[in-house]
Amino acid sequence: MMKGIESCQLERIKNGVFLMEYVVGIDLGTSSLKGIVTNKAGKVIACASEHYSFFQKQTGWSEQNSDDWFIALQKVLRKFIAEVANFSENLKGISFSGQMHSLVLLDEKKQVLRPAILWNDVRTSRECEQIKDKLGEQLLEITKNQVLEGFTLPKLLWVKKNEPEIWSRVRHILLPKDYLRYRLTGKMHIDFSDAAGTLLLDLERQVWSEEVAKSFGIPFTYFPPLVESLKCVGTLLPESLGDVKISPKVKVMAGAADNACAALSAGIFSSEKGLVSIGTSGVFLTCGEGQEPVTGELHWFNHAVPASCYLMGVTLAAGYSLQWMKQTFAQEKSFPEALSGIEKVLPGANGLLFTPYIVGERVPYPDGQIRGSFLGIDTKHTFPHFMRAVIEGVTFSLKDVQVLLEKMLRKTFTEIISVGGGAKNKEWAQIQADVFDAEIFALAVEEGPSMGAAMIAAVGVGWFDSLEICAKSFVSYHKVATPITENVRTYQKIYSIYQQVYGQTKVISHELRAFDDENVEEE
Repeated sequence: MMKGIESCQLERIKNGVFLMEYVVGIDLGTSSLKGIVTNKAGKVIACASEHYSFFQKQTGWSEQNSDDWFIALQKVLRKFIAEVANFSENLKGISFSGQMHSLVLLDEKKQVLRPAILWNDVRTSRECEQIKDKLGEQLLEITKNQVLEGFTLPKLLWVKKNEPEIWSRVRHILLPKDYLRYRLTGKMHIDFSDAAGTLLLDLERQVWSEEVAKSFGIPFTYFPPLVESLKCVGTLLPESLGDVKISPKVKVMAGAADNACAALSAGIFSSEKGLVSIGTSGVFLTCGEGQEPVTGELHWFNHAVPASCYLMGVTLAAGYSLQWMKQTFAQEKSFPEALSGIEKVLPGANGLLFTPYIVGERVPYPDGQIRGSFLGIDTKHTFPHFMRAVIEGVTFSLKDVQVLLEKMLRKTFTEIISVGGGAKNKEWAQIQADVFDAEIFALAVEEGPSMGAAMIAAVGVGWFDSLEICAKSFVSYHKVATPITENVRTYQKIYSIYQQVYGQTKVISHELRAFDDENVEEE
């Protein structure tokens, strides 16, 4: 039975004065930047977020202005200065979590050359084929991952081919959080957890792969030094934040990829626990044990914990599927209103099935051209049926990952920590318990990857000797759902039908995508 971890005692009182020190965790997400302030006890003193936009010039494209990230960071820090007593004087460290794979290109003067190409951009299908033709299985041997549209290497090749003038000026390659950290410290690095998602890291040797870089004419000098997530890579440049006044003595830690930080915030340090995270995308994740076969079916990345890795699978449109459904068919409703009534719909949504491939899919189907579908629609289906079907379809797509992980690790997950939208809705938590056939736990305090970043900062400034020890103060759980035997049986039957949909709709979906692309080109 998974037990909550008790928080440690608050800081000591000396001479009648409560001593308080802070660290900040920053998560640079797809739609917003979120920051939290914590103390040594893991208590969240303040949190703030700032939204920004991403834009799509064409179908399948997704880009963002990197300056918007920095403006959001400045605004968040200003809020902390205004809301937290003695924040500037007592801030000891900052660390970062960030969206993986997204590409930031800088010139010789370290100026950004073009908008960042994001992880959910799927324009690079031809580049993926080019990589497969050039390296084949060798890429999997080196990086332990297969090529997908969302990864960084295909984006580099797309720019090289389609924007030669920009490519001729490229001198530095960064990922989003590393660009943000560069703006604070003036120093460029990429940590191992984020580097693992570029398809340019030799995962076994833990170095940039010269072989991959040379194969595609990418100069080795473009890559910054690799560092551990816990590494202090510098302090704040006095002028870096403009009018935001924070001590230049504040330590800045390298930080980690968003999924690695999410794993930290949920206390995932072994393969005994599974993590399901439902945000814009959906993730099922656990730690690797070091002996797993490298098949390419799952992503294999470095953890923020030194000398550790995690295995995960992603569905590209998890919360995004629900957001699309609401915005398209119930824009006037709030999310609670839109979800009202799904509890009255039987498991299986009365024969209505949804596949959440609305922007393509990753695991177990690495297919940027597949698209979603509703199957089984008839006149008895109402809006709550469609909403429940969307939730069930997203959960089935994560079940696909669970099945692969259990097969690879030769174990069954009986307890799963759920974070994000799937943990906050009572009915969705129950659907997870029934589909995964596992007890579902939620975090007592859920701040997501920003909490993982704060934990890295807490260890980096010397508050704790390790991330595992830090978790004893920062992480605790409570149970939110237990599987219902009858529902488990029902979902096993429906899931077996769901597993057939991709194979039976792939050709049709690809033909429709080709037709759509042709019409867009003609317009």
